[in-house]
Amino acid sequence: MDGPAVPGDAVVLDGPVAGDPLRLLPDLTRALGRPGPAVVVRTSGSTGRAKATVLSTDALAASSMATARRTGAVGQWLLALPAHHVAGLQVLVRSLYASTTPVVLDPAARFTPAAFAAAAAELEDPERLTSLVPTQLQRILEPASGVRDGDAVAALRSFRAVLLGGSAAPPRLLAAAREAGVRVVTTYGMSETCGGCVYDGLPLEGVRVHLERTPGDVPGEGPGGGPARGTGPGRIWLGGGVVAEGYADDPGLTARHFRTAGGVRWYRTDDLGQLTPEGGLRVHGRVDDVVNTGGVKVSAGLVAAVLTANPGVRQALVLGVPDPEWGQAVGAVVEPAPGADPALLRAELTGAVRAAHGPAAVPRRWAWPAELPLLATGKPDRAAAARLLEGRG
Repeated sequence: MDGPAVPGDAVVLDGPVAGDPLRLLPDLTRALGRPGPAVVVRTSGSTGRAKATVLSTDALAASSMATARRTGAVGQWLLALPAHHVAGLQVLVRSLYASTTPVVLDPAARFTPAAFAAAAAELEDPERLTSLVPTQLQRILEPASGVRDGDAVAALRSFRAVLLGGSAAPPRLLAAAREAGVRVVTTYGMSETCGGCVYDGLPLEGVRVHLERTPGDVPGEGPGGGPARGTGPGRIWLGGGVVAEGYADDPGLTARHFRTAGGVRWYRTDDLGQLTPEGGLRVHGRVDDVVNTGGVKVSAGLVAAVLTANPGVRQALVLGVPDPEWGQAVGAVVEPAPGADPALLRAELTGAVRAAHGPAAVPRRWAWPAELPLLATGKPDRAAAARLLEGRG
């Protein structure tokens, strides 16, 4: 497969949008008014590999309509994410399809509960929606000061749906949202699927999931050629109308990640997952998040889940780092909660990980930054985290 051709009137998002993101609306309206490639989203991702994902009008429309059906709402959006990333772009696209004008949080300013509350107060439609990343939700519901901004919490409650994506949210944060009466919808997806396409673990209408457990077990070629329903984990393939055209000017990468089988367009992700008996998807983490330490394979995602379950941990990222003795060592970058003692916390976390996953899973390298390093998308910055663990941060 060649990389898709991009028309001259396509909207190319190759960096932060200067000025008001709403200035993109006229160009988006024109691009979405015809079939074919409409938007190119350039990303480096969490690994630094540059990609230019080409999204078609049909894919963006399918994603927007599926989101409206799942949330049960077509209304006014609050744009609280950068417009040059797919989650922010989708706020603009969904607004166009809803014939509403979104309210924009200053993309150049640090996200604060007060700014969120002020922006929410500008919304006029009774049906209101927004997309956030876990760090933003945490600043409102679990502020470092320990004192919530009542206006911000009330604003959260006013939304028909708060789509939460970008990275896995700690169970404690989701519980806090439920207790506060906030209608959070966890999302899983990426630029190549027009953003989130699995909500609360269940694929959106028209979205299919296949798990690749062996190299030949791919859509159209695996047992039965359809979605795998076994119990073991595998590499996640996502299929359906929301899947991108491919990568601009990169036919090799396009061929490795995209295919059409049985009339369905598929994207091969870099994530591992498992299907539940109900047909839902449980994401375990990235394929390269398996740390081989001394011959023992450790799931970084499972270790991170143990760490973030501790009330003394605000956020955590686990990854493998080079080690002269073990080949790889498990490393943990932990943002402690205010007042937590890292030495005592490390002892608690060590015991919890050992009890849950064995001694090989216990991190050998630790870093304790005041804030977990994040990309502009809200996802953890893995390269920066690795530098912290290697003492180069």
